[in-house]
This record gives sequence, C-alpha cells and structure tokens, in this order.
Amino acid sequence: MKTLLQILFILVFTQFINAQNKVSFRVADESGEPLTGAAVLVKNSLKGTITDAEGKAFIDELPNGKAVFEISFMGYEKYAITLVFPDENNKLILVQLEEATEELDEIRVSTTRSSRTIQDIPTRIEAITSEELGEKAAMNSSNIGMLLKETSGVQMQQTSLSSGNLSIKIQGLDGRYTQILKDGFPLFGGFAGGLSIMQIPPLDLKQVELIKGGNSTLYGGGAIAGIVNLITILPEDKPELNVMFNQTSAKGTTVNFFYAQKYGKTGFSLYGSGNYQFADDTDDDGFSNLPNAKTFNLNPKFFYYINTKTELNFGINASIDNREGGDMEVLKDGKNDMHQFEEVNASERYSTQLLFKNSTENHTLTAKNSIAYFYRNLTVPD
Repeated sequence: MKTLLQILFILVFTQFINAQNKVSFRVADESGEPLTGAAVLVKNSLKGTITDAEGKAFIDELPNGKAVFEISFMGYEKYAITLVFPDENNKLILVQLEEATEELDEIRVSTTRSSRTIQDIPTRIEAITSEELGEKAAMNSSNIGMLLKETSGVQMQQTSLSSGNLSIKIQGLDGRYTQILKDGFPLFGGFAGGLSIMQIPPLDLKQVELIKGGNSTLYGGGAIAGIVNLITILPEDKPELNVMFNQTSAKGTTVNFFYAQKYGKTGFSLYGSGNYQFADDTDDDGFSNLPNAKTFNLNPKFFYYINTKTELNFGINASIDNREGGDMEVLKDGKNDMHQFEEVNASERYSTQLLFKNSTENHTLTAKNSIAYFYRNLTVPD
C-alpha cells in the first residue's frame, strides 16, 4: 500500500512539474525599438502581463497544450501567436508590432463658395460631426434645437411661449440675420427670419457646419450673423436604413425614417418624419408651455452619376407644421367669456434643390437652382 501511494505521488508530481511551462516575449516596433507597457494576454484565461522598459514580458505556470497569446499596444495593430507546450517551453519570442492605420470619417466642407485653400480663407468653420449628431438625435429627434444650443456663441431664443417656436441667434444678433442652408442651398428659399428651428429634424444629417460672423458678401444680407449648413447623408453602395421612435414624458411622440442607397449610376435617399405633441402646462399657470403640434417632413432626393467626374441630383424639401397654444381652457373646451387667449401658427414650406457638378484636376463647374414656396398664417386675439 505504501509503495502504491509513493508511485501515485511521483506520477502526480511529475505531471505537475510538466505543466509548469513558461515563455518570454520581447515586443518592439518595426524599427526595433522596445515598446514599454504593451499588453500580453493569454486568450480565454485570466493570465496576462505588460512589457517592461526593455519591452520584455514573462508568463509562467502555463499548462501543456495549445495557448493563444495576444499582444497589443495603443497605436499598433494587435498581434496573435499560438504556442504549443511543452514544445515551446522556456523560449523567447520576438514580436514586432505594425503601426495601426485608422480610417477617419469623411469631412465634406461645402459652405464656402471660394476656390481658395482652407489655409488662405480667413473664415473659421466649426463642424458638428456624425458622432455628436447621433447623441443629440437620440435626445431630441424632432428638431435641431438640442444640437445647436450647446454650441458656443449660438443661442436658441424662444419667440413664442404659447406655440413653442425657437429662433437661432449667433453672436447676439437676431435670427433673421442667420442664413440656414441645406447642402449649400438656402433652406426654404432663405426665409431664415421666419424659419422655426422646431421644423427641422436631424436624423438625415451627416454633419453640421457653422460659420460665425459677417458673410454677407458671399451669401447676402441674411448671413450677417453667420451660417448654419446642414449636410445630409449621401447614398453609398451599402444601403443605410435608420428608423427612430421617441416617446417623451411631456406627451410628445416622434417617428423618423431614413433610407439611402446607390444603384450603379443612380442613387436615392428618402427622409420622412412626423411629430405629434399634446398641449402641456408644466408650471400649472393655466397657459401652455408646450403647444398642440403636428409636424410632418418629407425629403426625397435623386442622384444620377453621369461619370466619375460629373453628377446631377434633384431633391425636394417639404414641411407642414401646425401649432396651437395659449390658454389651456381654450385648447380643451374652446373660447368662452373668461378664457379667450389662443395663438395658432400654421406653416407650409416647399423647396426644390437641383445641382449639376463637373470636377477635374484643373476646374470645377457647379450649377445650382432652387425654387421655394412658403406660406405662414399666424393668428392671435384681435
């Protein structure tokens, strides 16, 4: 019995010794310089370490069999290697990491009409990129007010408490001095003074550009305060589909839909949105802080790529917005001797966008045309 126990102990101890494998790594870049702080991890386990000042790392207590090691360092491509133990026991593995090549999102600057380089233009352009747009669209998908009001030098001024309309102010100037563009076209014919930010939804936007300061020489008298250019998503070979449904605690419902795809020499994008808001008196003073509102937007756009250097596109912007605010008793039961105040805001906006562009290394020819129809009826007591 004693002899049997001794044999079993020797077998277990021998197996334990055989399972104690170890391996060393030396991690460097492509020039051979050691990388300090590179992570060396054993995949599907809790084992791991980092390299020292000489780029060396040591891992022990490795069992027999295959083990996959992952070596990573910020700014470099991840490297993986498979070792088999005990064959690779006590070896030094040399690893050279390659610098990572990161692809940045495309940035398209289209607010400037000058052909000079960006270094030669004394105009500062601020861009709100797609990542921030996605965050703000999730917070408020009914309009771009949330997006713009957090930008320095830009304020959202409420022009009517009852109807909830907002106007944009840049550098303290009134909203009628700000030009609002969409893909370089004056939105709804350039009625910036009467354009409510509440009527512009954000889901089809790829980027928003802001130019602050006097630009009337390029864009007319409506751009004395600055320019807001809304750049939409262009169709690609891979289809893009976004659907968003928002329900707020303040009795508001918003549905947004966007689809874009390129089909060979043609492309198509369609954006539609609908917002329905019930009147809400948040401070219980008897007057609406949020109006009864119905807003609908439809923006189809067609693209034709004549060749790699020439394109033609045509789009339509349509918006219908009806708002009714004022005395909550009037909104619920109509006017009577005691309750009379009501404000009704009905707007219709339609505009077209036609663009022809031909570009070569030596020249760029661009032809644009826009036709707009704008109707607004404001009704207040007396």
